[in-house]
Amino acid sequence: MDLQLTGRIAVVTGGTRGIGKAIARSLAGEGMDVAIIGRDLEAAKATAAAIAAETGRTIRAYSADTGKDEAVRAAVAAIHKDFGRIDVLVNSAAQPSGQAKPPSLAEITDELFWSDVNVKVMGYLRMAREIAPLMKEQGWGRIINISGLGARQTGVTIGSIRNVSVAALTKNLADELGPSGINVTCVHPGLTRTEKTPGVIAWRAGVTKKTEAEVEKAMNDLNTIRRLVTAEEIGHIVAFLASPKSIAINGDAIAAGGGAPGSIYY
Repeated sequence: MDLQLTGRIAVVTGGTRGIGKAIARSLAGEGMDVAIIGRDLEAAKATAAAIAAETGRTIRAYSADTGKDEAVRAAVAAIHKDFGRIDVLVNSAAQPSGQAKPPSLAEITDELFWSDVNVKVMGYLRMAREIAPLMKEQGWGRIINISGLGARQTGVTIGSIRNVSVAALTKNLADELGPSGINVTCVHPGLTRTEKTPGVIAWRAGVTKKTEAEVEKAMNDLNTIRRLVTAEEIGHIVAFLASPKSIAINGDAIAAGGGAPGSIYY
């Protein structure tokens, strides 16, 4: 299938590693030129260079903390100046859940809560607020918000709250921007295999006093395909949502965790 993305411009926040990096690679593999935003400029440059060498596309690196208004404005202005347009925004900058023991109610401080929500919820809003007007002028655009299956599960209080908020933001933006040719969607990854997965497995093994093989099997057994979805597979989903061919999907959330057993969502 030709996703009709060749020559279009994408912005990926949190694109230096993990799911964000895989998304940037997938979009570039479909012929897009990509602006990668990360807090660490050197890491962003290294990722951009690697993807450019692999795909032959123009991949540029930008440094910005999406938790700060002025940083977002400066980054978007620089990207628009360099590329001349922005067709797709993928919001992926966040602290992933599940890599450490989540805080209990008594351990959740205001600072801990707001620092997390400021990046994943307000950061997504800031990026959309700057880029949506540019898409409106073009009459077309795609905004894809990477959330997480914590929106549908308990156990990680801050993660659940922020992910539900991202889903709510997505639907509100879709209703507002859809008439202007801009589709907004949300992807809920579950446990996803990235470069950090071996460390997570080792940490869980140490905490639970189990072997790493036992920990990995337990993680695999949480879904119905009995293995972790890879970051690259999340990238494939996002590439479709970025495409003009995804026109029928707007305001909706796509679960991408390999199938949560025992639950019905409608």
